[in-house]
Amino acid sequence: MKFGIIGSGSWATALAKILTDNKHKIYWWIRNDEIISQINLRSHNPHYLRGAYFNTQLLTMSGSLAYVVEECDVLIMAVPSAYIHDVLSTLNTDAFKGKKIVSAIKGILPGSNQLLNEYLDENFNFPINDYFAVLGPCHAEEVAAEKLSYLTFSGIEDANAAEIATHFKTEYLNTVVNHDIMGVQYAAVLKNIYAMGAGIAHGLDYGDNFLSVYIANSADEMVGFLKKARLEGNSEKINYSASAYLGDLLVTCYSLYSRNRTFGNMIGKGYSVKAAQLELNMVAEGYNASKCIHIKSLELEANLPIADTIYSILWQHIPAISAFNTIEKLLV
Repeated sequence: MKFGIIGSGSWATALAKILTDNKHKIYWWIRNDEIISQINLRSHNPHYLRGAYFNTQLLTMSGSLAYVVEECDVLIMAVPSAYIHDVLSTLNTDAFKGKKIVSAIKGILPGSNQLLNEYLDENFNFPINDYFAVLGPCHAEEVAAEKLSYLTFSGIEDANAAEIATHFKTEYLNTVVNHDIMGVQYAAVLKNIYAMGAGIAHGLDYGDNFLSVYIANSADEMVGFLKKARLEGNSEKINYSASAYLGDLLVTCYSLYSRNRTFGNMIGKGYSVKAAQLELNMVAEGYNASKCIHIKSLELEANLPIADTIYSILWQHIPAISAFNTIEKLLV
């Protein structure tokens, strides 16, 4: 099985490390030729996870997306959701025929409000049976440091997701299998929004007690949305306390590695959205996601008062302190 990775950010770099640690030769699409040269020269990504070193004999890096797609059986999509359309629009509509795709994207495509599998279905006629998602709770930085982490692999069929997962299991990484493909992706989107709220609360100088109540209520709100967003006909009971749901929410809200929490913290301290984006210098998926989920919640008639309040801060310029006064009254 030949693996390809699309993207060169921190999460793409962490996934490349996992696969090469398992002695897989990988094809790696990297847009910037200078980054390819630096990895060949220094054996690490010069911009992300500089402590993660590679055996470059296992890497075939290319700026040609069509080449990487053609050569691989399994393609891991690890570019920010906002750039997916621009990246994939260069491909022919039959480019993914016979391939398997693993989404490492923890976002929703702005503009179309689609998850990656919905976008692939509409534009490439890609079947959901060959689509998988890889989720946390996991941080790229901890993978690079080889701290024990857990990844969840989700697909329509457990057996197929489990087969993909075997290639990622290492001494420092355990894998979990899940078949709630829509739910886990929306959970990954929502937890980034709630993590921005957790960061805003920290920036506003709320304490641990408030944050624990805030996260508990966010978890309950998230479950209500996930039940509305299930695949039609899927009435099976889901354990929403599992790591792909509650676990990922907790780590994203609490961890100092969380770029969404960091972004929110700056908003809480008075930064404008633009200033926070410039300061962070990385994509915080929760920003675009807050608008996309606001629109999606109206479509599904889902009640998301906490997420909607975060949206009002980020997109409607409601002062964070007054918005959180509203949140205080929502929490139970």
